[in-house]
Amino acid sequence: RYDYSGYGRSSGKASEANTFADIESAYKCLVEVYGTREEDIVLYGQSVGSGPTVDLAAHLHHIRAVVLHSPILSGLRVMYSVKKTYWFDIYKNIEKIPLVKCPVLVIHGTSDDVVDFSHGKRIWELSQQKYEPLWIEGGDHCNLETFPVYIRHLKKFLSAVEKLPAGKEAAPESEKLLAGNEKPSDSVALSEPHLMTSQRLEPSRKSSRHEQPPRLSTERVDKHRRSTDVREKARSITHKERSRRSVDTFDRTRDENEQTDKPRKSIDR
Repeated sequence: RYDYSGYGRSSGKASEANTFADIESAYKCLVEVYGTREEDIVLYGQSVGSGPTVDLAAHLHHIRAVVLHSPILSGLRVMYSVKKTYWFDIYKNIEKIPLVKCPVLVIHGTSDDVVDFSHGKRIWELSQQKYEPLWIEGGDHCNLETFPVYIRHLKKFLSAVEKLPAGKEAAPESEKLLAGNEKPSDSVALSEPHLMTSQRLEPSRKSSRHEQPPRLSTERVDKHRRSTDVREKARSITHKERSRRSVDTFDRTRDENEQTDKPRKSIDR
């Protein structure tokens, strides 16, 4: 890791040309001084750093992979919503990313207020060998490393590209390997931000979804209906019997009253 000219602890002037020269020097140091093969190098560019990273990757066709962290489409597009690329624009990633032939992982926060989330999505769409992107929900421009899913997804990507053969055979093999990991551009990877102490102590909330009761099988429903029908029939029979008994009792009482009234009438006469 190093600082570009005019950034961090590096001296010099910050400019597009100087950042291109800086990353070229870093690459030559790895190859010429440390003997690192091009096929073993993974380029990582963040924010403005995505500019020199994409530029170098577009010229080196045997780089192992590229990781773009909160990348920009171009310098002018960060400030203005322009539809075309002007000659005076800087870091024209929108034009260079289609030239990158190695696997590309794009990481971006959905709440980025410096470089809009749309930049990362468009960069991913224009990549030749796109790997499953990581859209960190709620992540801003400077805190993506604090999300646990960040390191997990990065490790997953590096493990995948590590299995790729080096050299000319890498391109077709990487297409096969990355095909299964490719996701639609509008997919958002849900992530857990770093947990605060209060969040750790807070009891887990029950889901607000209302669980539906299990459906009864057809056989159970039939049995239930049969038992209900039997009960209803029994009730109706009992009700009829009670009605009949009450009618019979009423008739008997009326007959007895009539028989009693007849002798009275005869006596009265």
